[in-house]
Amino acid sequence: MLILLILCAAVSCIACGVLLRYGHASGRRYGQRVQRFHAGHVPRLGGVAMMLACTAGWAWMVGAERFLEIPNQIRLSFVAALGWWAVATIAVAGGVGEDLTHRLTASWRLVFTVLAGAAATWLLGLSIPSLGIPGIDTYWAATPWPGIALAVFAVAGLPHAFNLIDGYNGLAGIVALICCLALAYVCLSVGDRQLAGIVLVLAGATAGFLVWNYPRGLIFAGDGGAYLWGVVIAVASIQLVQRYPQVSPWFPVLLLIYPVWETLFSIYRKLMRGQSPGVADALHFHQLIYRRIVRDVFDDDEARRMLLRNNRTSPYLWGFTLLTVLPAVLFWSNTTVLVLFIALFVLSYVWAYVGIVRFKVPRWLRR
Repeated sequence: MLILLILCAAVSCIACGVLLRYGHASGRRYGQRVQRFHAGHVPRLGGVAMMLACTAGWAWMVGAERFLEIPNQIRLSFVAALGWWAVATIAVAGGVGEDLTHRLTASWRLVFTVLAGAAATWLLGLSIPSLGIPGIDTYWAATPWPGIALAVFAVAGLPHAFNLIDGYNGLAGIVALICCLALAYVCLSVGDRQLAGIVLVLAGATAGFLVWNYPRGLIFAGDGGAYLWGVVIAVASIQLVQRYPQVSPWFPVLLLIYPVWETLFSIYRKLMRGQSPGVADALHFHQLIYRRIVRDVFDDDEARRMLLRNNRTSPYLWGFTLLTVLPAVLFWSNTTVLVLFIALFVLSYVWAYVGIVRFKVPRWLRR
């Protein structure tokens, strides 16, 4: 698996370097938007590099032993690899289309992720077999359609959740990397080396991208990168629960509760203000931290001041994410404990959000 990580990281890193060299023209088309917190023209093509790395990684899992005679205990069948690649490509295509043209509407991007979810249920047999709730599960298992519908919804929605938190250098990338490693750990705990290898491919691709993205911010993941993270992590999470009944269906919910709740809370907040959920604003949790906590950064160059504040925002959210990932990994089979930690996170998030909005931030947190 170490070879797989190194291979994907190397491919992603090299591809990012090539795109950085020849992709600046795409960055010039990205205008001044309400969610822009960087200076200069930065290409948003990191998703392309990571998709190339994932393609190389999944191809390695298929052919390392068959064609190169290299011992491979995480071998993936060609049909399964093709299914994963097709599902990821459908979602990434919609994101990259927006990254290159900046004209693809949110509705059309949602169509691409819904198609990816539908393709996952067809090509990979994806379904959520249980909710882990006694009484409801009896009715849930009576017909396959609720499980299939929820699987499509999860695969279609998580890419947009990752896109929502992709606002600062290293933020969404490190969150995705942590989630991939946590998923790989649980996969290995139940003895599924193949599924662990699939998410480690994405982890390696993300690591190679982060070499250029944090702390210098030379290239961004873009919608394509966010959609790749969301689709692969969603499909892997559902397959893990689907294959192993001992894994609670609430494990991936707690693991991914930060981007998921950020999305749900954002929708609620905008509806309460009479806005469309698709309208961009600068009131997300990470943006409030940037504006009201990471403030005192001094440098003669304005662009460098913005970069330093950008880089100092992400670690706050990394720590926030670890507060949910750690209990998810420790209690991945205990539904009751997982639900309690989910409720605790929601309460903590709302309390912190309201405190920041009302300027009730402890002095030791402000920089």
